[in-house]
Amino acid sequence: MSTNRRRFLQSTAAIAALPASAQSIRATPSMEAIDQAAQRPVLNLKEISVPILIESFELHRLGNDHILKAASRDGAVGYTITNNRAFQLYPLLRDNVLPHFIGKDARNLETLLDELYGFKSNYKLQGLALWCCVAWVEMALLDLLGRITNQRLGDMLGGVLRESIPVYYASGNRQTSPQEEVDILKRKVEEHGVKAVKFKIGGRMSNNADSIPGRSEALIPLVRKTLGDSIDIHSDSNGSYDPPKAIDIGKRLQDANAIFFEEPCPFDHLDDTKRVADALEIDIAGGECESSHRRFRWMVHHGAVQVVQPDLHYYGGYIRSRRVANMAAVAGMPITLHMGGSGVGFVEVVQFASCTPNIGPYQEFKEGFEKSVYYDPPLTMKDGEVSVPKGAGLGLAPLEDRLKKAERIV
Repeated sequence: MSTNRRRFLQSTAAIAALPASAQSIRATPSMEAIDQAAQRPVLNLKEISVPILIESFELHRLGNDHILKAASRDGAVGYTITNNRAFQLYPLLRDNVLPHFIGKDARNLETLLDELYGFKSNYKLQGLALWCCVAWVEMALLDLLGRITNQRLGDMLGGVLRESIPVYYASGNRQTSPQEEVDILKRKVEEHGVKAVKFKIGGRMSNNADSIPGRSEALIPLVRKTLGDSIDIHSDSNGSYDPPKAIDIGKRLQDANAIFFEEPCPFDHLDDTKRVADALEIDIAGGECESSHRRFRWMVHHGAVQVVQPDLHYYGGYIRSRRVANMAAVAGMPITLHMGGSGVGFVEVVQFASCTPNIGPYQEFKEGFEKSVYYDPPLTMKDGEVSVPKGAGLGLAPLEDRLKKAERIV
């Protein structure tokens, strides 16, 4: 195992909490072991003696945010904030996803998620669009169940392990010069007290073209020189490179002692990604655009990545993402979620991290902390760590007054 990979795992205190079989760090876990991990139940609900029959869903638009409300026949409600895809995807949500859940028992949420794949032949719509819609429904129902049982989200997913989560500041810039970008990163480190950052390289699915010629090669060493050795760095190319170029860039990141290299090749070029991982010492991270359980299974089994990165919305919610974490744990891999879109994604990442044993040392954070007003009590950020919501369910504050000012979409 490389120095960087040992460092990454050793810095993840949660790895020590894994079962002994997961701590063995097998290079190639068997498919059978991966499947057994993925099949373990995720939900840990307090006993509910009567069915919780799902009565209705409503989707509301409030400014740039969309709020999904779920209600049971006995009057219980749950809410979630979607990512920024709801305005595009609400017909799919309305026609192919919501009808599957109406009249069903919310206590059977895990089974309902699995059965939705065949409902209305949804498997023919496999992809991020479908699973975003599923994620919103799952999140609203988890909130509803949490409010009924007075459980926090982390407790429903196995138990809260930590009350604050270290985050890295993620810059989305590609049109800045190297000096402009390091100035931004330095300012954000000082502003938020974070101990780690992530910056963009390449041109985004660009067939080796940089956003500005020579930017990436100049930026990588400049970030390390400017921020110093006390700040951990991560880098993301969004699938910009073929294997030879990715290997060259990866070696530069190794020289800068970076934590991981995210999505070096196009996300669905799994063989190419494995080729890069095999050639480098730095950890390869990937999975943000993945929607297939089977492909995550392949990545874990073959070591195509060393850090799995499902997106809670793109991959279909907390339960499916926790299954990926369980698969990764068999191989001794950490999980560091991707945070896509707008809404309250960084809070959702924090909630997932609060209860996942093999969580990576940092989770993604972008601007938008003002969105924490959706939570009661409000969240705090101190010394680069974000507090975990403490309320039942998703920890959201009452939203009915906000919905009175919103436009109903579904």
